[in-house]
Amino acid sequence: MTVTTSEATGEVQGYRWRWIALFVILAAEVMDLLDALVTAIAAPTIQQDLGGTDSVVQWLGAGYTLAMAVGLITGGRLGDLYGRKRMFLVGAAGFTVASLLCGVAVSPEMLIGSRVLQGLFGAVMLPQGLGLIKEMFPPHEMGKAFGMFGPVMTISSVGGPVLAGWLVDADFFGTGWRMIFLINLPLGLAATLAGLRFLPEYRLSNATRLDLGGVGLVSLAALLLIYPLIQGRELGWPWWSFASMAASAVVFALFSRYETRRAAAGRDPLVTPSLFRKRAFTGGLVAGLVFFSGMMGFGLVFSLYTQNGLGFTPLQAGLAGLPQAIGGVVGFGLAMSGLQEKLGRGLLQIGVAVMTAGAAALALTIHVAGLDVTAWQLAPGLGLVGIGMGLTMAPFFDIVLAGVEPHESGSASGTLTAIQQLGGALGTAVLGTLFFNLLAAEWDFGASMEVTVWVEAGLLVLTFALSYLLPRHVRPDRQAGH
Repeated sequence: MTVTTSEATGEVQGYRWRWIALFVILAAEVMDLLDALVTAIAAPTIQQDLGGTDSVVQWLGAGYTLAMAVGLITGGRLGDLYGRKRMFLVGAAGFTVASLLCGVAVSPEMLIGSRVLQGLFGAVMLPQGLGLIKEMFPPHEMGKAFGMFGPVMTISSVGGPVLAGWLVDADFFGTGWRMIFLINLPLGLAATLAGLRFLPEYRLSNATRLDLGGVGLVSLAALLLIYPLIQGRELGWPWWSFASMAASAVVFALFSRYETRRAAAGRDPLVTPSLFRKRAFTGGLVAGLVFFSGMMGFGLVFSLYTQNGLGFTPLQAGLAGLPQAIGGVVGFGLAMSGLQEKLGRGLLQIGVAVMTAGAAALALTIHVAGLDVTAWQLAPGLGLVGIGMGLTMAPFFDIVLAGVEPHESGSASGTLTAIQQLGGALGTAVLGTLFFNLLAAEWDFGASMEVTVWVEAGLLVLTFALSYLLPRHVRPDRQAGH
C-alpha cells in the first residue's frame, strides 16, 4: 500500500484511506500535547510520592521538551530516509512503551529518563504525520485536513490539565499520578495498530544522509545551558555551572561554523546556514525563544503556586487554569476570523500587549489578596493572558517564515518548532529556578509568585520589542501552512 509523489499530488481522489489515516495522525498529536501539559499539574504529587529535590519538578517538563527540541530537527529527515509510515510506527510504539515506563517508575531518575525517551520518540513520530497528509490529500482537501488540527489541539490544551488533575484525584485502581501516563497505552496501541493498517508508505528517492555531527553539537550545547540552570541552585551555584553556560555559547558557535562548512562542501546541513543571514528569521527565533520560555515556565510555576501555596487539589489546580485555556481558544478564534490576514504582525503585537496586561493584572491580584486569593479572583488576569496568547500564536509561525525561500522552508519550519520546544525547557529551568530561589530565601508563595509573574511580564515586553524585526505581513505565496 504505497503512495508515490505523483499519485498523491496528481490524482484528484487522493489516497483511499486518507480520512482514517488522518485520525491516526491526530491521535498521535493528542498524545504529545497531553504529555507536554500533564506533568505541570501532577508534579507536586509525583514529588511527594517518589521523593527527590525541587529540580525533579523542573526536569519532568524540561527533560521532555529538551529531548523533543533536539529530536525534531532531524525527525522529519528520518522519514525521508527510511519511510514516513515506518518512522511514525517506530515513534508511536516507542512513545507508548516510554509512557508505560513512566507509569511504573520507582524513582525520580527512572521517571525523568522515561520522559526523555517520550520526547525523543515523539520527535520521531510527529513530523511524519504532516508529511503524510501532504502526500495523501489532493489539493482541494488539504485545507480541510490541516483545519482539523486546530479544534483537536484546542480541545486537548483546554482539557489536558483538567484531565490530569481529575486522574490524579480519582486515583483509579490506586494508581494516583501514574494514570496520566498509563492512559497513553490504549491510545498509543490503537494508533500503532491503525497506522500499520491504514497509513501509506512514502519516502523520498533523493533523501540525504543525516547530519549526526550537527545533532551531537546542538544537543551538547542545549544540555550545557539547561543542566546548570536547573541544578545550579541546589548545588550552591558552583563555578562549573557558570562555566557550563559559557561553554554552551561556544558550542553553539561551533555548531554554526560546522553547518556553514558542511553546506559549503555540498553536504546537506542540519540547519540551512543561509537562514541565519535573514534578519526576520533570526529575530523570530529569538522572539520565539523568549515568548515560549515565559509561557511554558509560567505554567509550571502556577501549578506549584496553586497546589503547594494555596492548597488546591490537582483537579482544582487544573480548573483554576481553565480561564487561560478558554481565553486561548477565544483569541485564536478572533485571529482566524480575518484579523490575521488584515493586521499581520500587528495582530501578534496586540496579542503580546494583551498578555502583558493580563500578567500585570494577575500580579496585582496576587499582591492585594495574598494567599487568600481565590480561583475566581485569578480568572480575569488568566483570561486576558489566554486571549493574548491565542492572538499571538495564530500568526506567529506564518510571520516568522514569511521571508524564507521555498527551498529553505523545511529546515526553517523544523528549526522554529525546535526553538518552541527549547523555549519550554529554558523557561521551566529559569522561571522554576527563580521561584524556588525566592522560596528558599523565605519568601511566601504569594510574594514568590508575584515576582515570577512580573518577570513573565518583562519577557513579554522583550518579545514585543523583538517583534519589530519581523515582516509586517505574510505574502500570499509564502503561507507557511501552520
